[in-house]
Amino acid sequence: MGTGSSTGARAGAGADSGAFRALSEALGAPAPPGLAAAASEELGVLTRALRARKESHAAGLNDAAEEALKLVPAIARGPVRRILFR
Repeated sequence: MGTGSSTGARAGAGADSGAFRALSEALGAPAPPGLAAAASEELGVLTRALRARKESHAAGLNDAAEEALKLVPAIARGPVRRILFR
């Protein structure tokens, strides 16, 4: 027979757990119900990876927008930047 701690880790976090709610928050939508069976630690890893990917994606978009501004005539860059980056 296993110990209680290993059984708890395999039982899953449950849809009402903080880890499951944090994942839903990071997704910006309800997390798939099947993920409720995952352990809290696994959901934490997934949540951190998702947030890191979103931050990386946002940084990439900002860099691309700044590069695109180089194609705009210098006199119009200020107003265009204000419109794009409100």
